[in-house]
Amino acid sequence: MSDTRLRWIVFALAAAAFFLSYFHRVAPAAVAAELTAAFTVSGAALGALAGTYFYVYAVMQLPTGVLVDTVGPRRVLTVGCLIAGAGSMMFATAGSLTTAAAGRTLVGLGVSVAFVSLLKLSATWFDERRFATASGFGNVIGIVGALAATAPLAWLITLVSWRSVFTAAGVVSLALAVAIWILVRDQPRSDGGVSQPAGAVPAAERWWHGLAEVVRNRATWPGFWITFGISGSFVSFIGLWAVPFLTQVYGMSPIAASRHTSVMIISSAVSLAGVGVLSDHLRRRRPLIVGSTVLYLACWIAWFAGIGAVWTYVMAAFMGFSVSGFSLAWTCAKEVNRPRYAGMAISMANIGGFLSAGILQPLVGWVLDMSAGGAARATTLQQFRPALLVLAVFALIGLIGALFIRETRCRNIWTEKKERAVNGVR
Repeated sequence: MSDTRLRWIVFALAAAAFFLSYFHRVAPAAVAAELTAAFTVSGAALGALAGTYFYVYAVMQLPTGVLVDTVGPRRVLTVGCLIAGAGSMMFATAGSLTTAAAGRTLVGLGVSVAFVSLLKLSATWFDERRFATASGFGNVIGIVGALAATAPLAWLITLVSWRSVFTAAGVVSLALAVAIWILVRDQPRSDGGVSQPAGAVPAAERWWHGLAEVVRNRATWPGFWITFGISGSFVSFIGLWAVPFLTQVYGMSPIAASRHTSVMIISSAVSLAGVGVLSDHLRRRRPLIVGSTVLYLACWIAWFAGIGAVWTYVMAAFMGFSVSGFSLAWTCAKEVNRPRYAGMAISMANIGGFLSAGILQPLVGWVLDMSAGGAARATTLQQFRPALLVLAVFALIGLIGALFIRETRCRNIWTEKKERAVNGVR
């Protein structure tokens, strides 16, 4: 099989793993009522159940970066899919909240490796000038997974049990693990065989030296805060709290509310693909990141102020459109660090969004418990405003991070800096 054909097979399988990652990330919103009934939980407890995914996901980002840079994404992704499959089945058969949380934790552990592995493979198999484009389209495939977990899932659970859905997701994860092990390669054959993963840390150099270098690099951190504020608040909203907000404040049916989250996801998918292509074409990162985060913060201000029911679909579409700039944070993190540490750099930026989502899922539930005596009792905009304010503050943190992002002009500026230093010495 030629490298060109294998490139797309590798990309497709890694993106399929990311599809499942996003499906599990967003699914609790569509089955929130069923989970509440099955386990008799409060708003804070429901948020904690949904949040277990994000806790382990956040914790695993740095280890994932280290693993893909040392043992290679093929092995990491295979094991991740096996764990996610087992966790999904455990969640589906849970008879108690504790077992359900354990299953969802395993799901989070398994799928936590998907995105960094996808970007590491993209960095290896695609030209550097097309990395943002490849990562953008990878995000689109992931977001299609999120889309499948909104209105389609809300409709599906009217026909079959939510438990059957997660059992099926587990079977798909196990099948994907087999396909990845058989077909995926860490690097093209033309890059010199398979003796070690492409871009791997040399044996003589300890991985923790590379991690320390990435962490010490101040240019790495703005990407962390961008995803912390923007990705975290967006995922928390569409992944759990958007449906209760729209059903209880605007009087929508669960399916109609899920359609709004679908609109957010569709518009974000289109804009994520577009922003990567546009950024690579313009050879600019920073203006797109800053501009989009300003618009995204404005969306939270609008929800807080209150908008008419006739404008909710428009606001949902605009919110999805404006969130896209945060995706360039991963690209910038890669471009300000040594190429062989691409996995670690990407994971450093990526950890912010999942740390934030893990904080926000239960925090928003707790705020609603305090403001309305329970998430299910928050039936007015006034009762939801404290929760919306929390989400808006996180979006503001993302904007502040964006203001400190370093413009890379779509090239690895760490490499250029070292080359200039060497030439200067000569």
